[in-house]
Amino acid sequence: MENISHATTTPPSTSRSPSPLVVFSACLVLGAGGPLLLRVYFVHGGRRLWLSTLSQLSGWPLLVPSICVSLFRSRREGMADRLQPARLVAAVAFLGGLFAVACFVYSLGAQALPVSTSSLLLATQLAFNAVFAFLLAGLRFTPFSANAVVLLTIGPAVLGVGPRSGRPAGESSRTYWTGFCEAIAAAALAGLVLPLVEVAMARYGRRTGPPPYVTVMQMQVVMGAAGTMVCLLGMAVKGDFQAMPREAAEFGLGETKYCLVLIFEAVSWQLFNLGIMGLIVCVSSLLAGVMIAVLLPLSEVLAVIFLREKFDDTKGIALVLSLWGFASYLYGEDAQRKLEAKKVAQQAAN
Repeated sequence: MENISHATTTPPSTSRSPSPLVVFSACLVLGAGGPLLLRVYFVHGGRRLWLSTLSQLSGWPLLVPSICVSLFRSRREGMADRLQPARLVAAVAFLGGLFAVACFVYSLGAQALPVSTSSLLLATQLAFNAVFAFLLAGLRFTPFSANAVVLLTIGPAVLGVGPRSGRPAGESSRTYWTGFCEAIAAAALAGLVLPLVEVAMARYGRRTGPPPYVTVMQMQVVMGAAGTMVCLLGMAVKGDFQAMPREAAEFGLGETKYCLVLIFEAVSWQLFNLGIMGLIVCVSSLLAGVMIAVLLPLSEVLAVIFLREKFDDTKGIALVLSLWGFASYLYGEDAQRKLEAKKVAQQAAN
């Protein structure tokens, strides 16, 4: 598979370097609690959409100390400046604002839908991701990746066959379908942002070899800071700052747990976002989209266990189709990697 972000000055290697991916995957797994905590916020009385969006983006200050230490050590050791080019920072900042809009739309959908339903719908971001990666980043489809995209599109669509089975008690059909469409819109925006980050890194970033981890953190901080500014503006317009004390006092779990839910949600989403950014910068936006979708089964199980959400036959069928799509993608990538390794070996022999 050819991707625009893979253009480097060093020859491609057929060997696998699992260490960075293991770290990124671990961050993704730890961030899997974000959707669950977001639903907890809404279930127990939370109603501030821009505040819930802020919690998905505002964990970036946790990365600042590590960035400062890394930059200080690199300069003290006489290494090249690892600060990112201004054009890359500007492009990523713009995408951070766009990602904030995607998170806001996702909050709209999460407010009306169970975690299991919203997670399945968010999985369609992989289909949008693949289309935009094909148009913007030069992604080449293989039979397996095309099959995965089709299955991951059909799977969530199955949920629309019987919305009553997944609709929370007391919620109108109109509210359910509005949330359904909002979740799809959030998936489309997320599927657009990921390839654009990859394109920005390829055009404006320094690609003299494997990017250091501080690059990943810097890009995540820029995106998070830009998204936070958008959220703060939205909160000011909607009066969220004045409403927060009253909402905390009326929160179903108590005022203290209200604060804890928001704090842990911010930390959880930050780990999630950092892992996704790492996959985009070091591998590709498509793999980042796949990893988002891989978190689906975990979100399903956690929602059923902790929030006592209903997991019916319709969701089961959608889940099976989604997992089938994941398996198809992974098998295809493995086959493609072996084929490329064989070609390189033949060229070396000649």
